Amino acid sequence: MSDFQKNPEVVISPASGAIVSPIASRLEKVQWWLLAVILAGLLALYFILTDAQMTRVFFAVAGYVPFDPAQPNSTGALTLLTRGIGITLRTALSAYLLAVTIGLLVGLARVSANPLINNLASLYVEIIRGVPILVLLLYIAFVVVPVVAEAFGLSTRDFPNEIRVIVGLGIAYGAFESEIFRAGIQSIERGQMEAARALGMNYIQAMRHVILPQAIRRVLPALGNDFIAMLKDSSLVSVLGVSDITQLAKLYASSTFLFFQTYSLLGLIYLTLTITLSRGVRWLEVRLSQDRR
Repeated sequence: MSDFQKNPEVVISPASGAIVSPIASRLEKVQWWLLAVILAGLLALYFILTDAQMTRVFFAVAGYVPFDPAQPNSTGALTLLTRGIGITLRTALSAYLLAVTIGLLVGLARVSANPLINNLASLYVEIIRGVPILVLLLYIAFVVVPVVAEAFGLSTRDFPNEIRVIVGLGIAYGAFESEIFRAGIQSIERGQMEAARALGMNYIQAMRHVILPQAIRRVLPALGNDFIAMLKDSSLVSVLGVSDITQLAKLYASSTFLFFQTYSLLGLIYLTLTITLSRGVRWLEVRLSQDRR
């Protein structure tokens, strides 16, 4: 008698293909790594709430200024974040939107049949990919911005460091996004474009209504992965003195010598942000796959 006949409730494990019980099958589906991260986060939250030293570290890294009656200009700890985490998220999101816009335009240029447009786009991609992001940020901040300011009769003070960082990261990641979009567009069968043109669409209409929607669904995991990388690379803004969480943590640790507490909490904040965003991207992938069905 087979295992199915002895116990009709047994199932086949999707991981190993072996026959297992329903309980074992459910345990295989549990994301233990996520549970471990959540437990670590809860433990850190406990120390932040109960340990005065860890509370001060969190306030300093996050950009909060706890209320102090002796200092009228201080703000409450529950006020809206304008520094620290807020600057990190704002910088990453703004730079990523710029990168996606540049990447889409350059990606379309890379698949263009026009030799001039194609070669200009290829030149941009090869140059930007060959320069380290940190070097590119410094070049834009201290070379490109002064030249642009002088050309328009402006002062370099009219360009805050945060804007320079956003532009630098957007240009740097635009080259990588363009290759993602190019690969996604070229993965669509040639017959799709031919069918769209046969229906009377021009090239732009076919690309907008037929090719790009399918291509974006296919490259969404790669786009989401680059957004996570952008969030982590936003820590490079600290070299320009922008008060993101990395810069605030560095200043606080150097002034208090609480290196272990400060950098451990900094890593945990980045880990929380990246995992939260990655789960959001995963949810969007599932949602789009369901809509496609």
